[in-house]
Amino acid sequence: MKYSYNRWSSLPYAGEKVPPQNPEEPLAGSWPLKYLKRDSDGKILSPEGKVIRFHLKDPRKINWKEELKYVHSTLNNLTDRQKEVADYWGTGVATKQWTPVIDRLIDTYGVTAPHAARILDTCHAAINDSFVVTWFLKYKLDVARPNQIDPDLATFLCTPRHPTYPSGHSVIAGCAETVLSYYFPTECNQLAELAEECAVSRLYGGVHFPVDNDEGLRLGRQIGLLVVKELEKQRNANDEAVDTRYTDSRSAKLPPITYEQVIPFDFRKICDSKLLPKDDVSNFNYIYKKWRKILW
Repeated sequence: MKYSYNRWSSLPYAGEKVPPQNPEEPLAGSWPLKYLKRDSDGKILSPEGKVIRFHLKDPRKINWKEELKYVHSTLNNLTDRQKEVADYWGTGVATKQWTPVIDRLIDTYGVTAPHAARILDTCHAAINDSFVVTWFLKYKLDVARPNQIDPDLATFLCTPRHPTYPSGHSVIAGCAETVLSYYFPTECNQLAELAEECAVSRLYGGVHFPVDNDEGLRLGRQIGLLVVKELEKQRNANDEAVDTRYTDSRSAKLPPITYEQVIPFDFRKICDSKLLPKDDVSNFNYIYKKWRKILW
């Protein structure tokens, strides 16, 4: 069954009067790629130069009205824990919480300086490609946000100024999980849990539909696997694999532990679209985080 869907470029956000006039980086889908490639027609290719069939459901096959019901239900029943998760992963850009994860893994496993530089480079290059692909698909598909379909919807987080599908946080999470699991296979379960928490945090924030997050994770993992296959081919001067895989289990204590930002910054938290009442948004920060500090 095929469904029609509302376009991001055609509807205002809840609390606003006109469609978004300040789209975030609409041309980012055309930016240079690090591992993936692009042909003369603008199609995105694998590192081997083959056209990629992205693991992403056609938005015309998604029942967006049903998806909106999940958003309503979630926002109407938000717990303090869900608010904390949404606030943590929604602070800053989508890479902000993953870079400290990479650093903690490097420290925990005693990675040498050259390998540490390579891990940081490959992970961030893979994330770059994930962002480019995500932005290409977001603006191509032009799917409306939850607070555009429901003009009265008050969200927990500010709604980003770009189309909803797929979720950028989720794509980046799936990609980071996959590449880091290649280097640190014994941490794969913990990394998967972080990726899934990052993805669902966008539903808790009210800024994404569940399918945005589920399909985003799937797409990110696909991109991550394409990068890993390329990394596995790379050899040094002795024709040995460049990468070291750290297979001893050291049970890394990865952030978020107390859900405080590893690199704090006083971000502007004011937006034009409709938000939940201020008390719902801010009071939990003091009460819940104070409780966490007592426990830890």
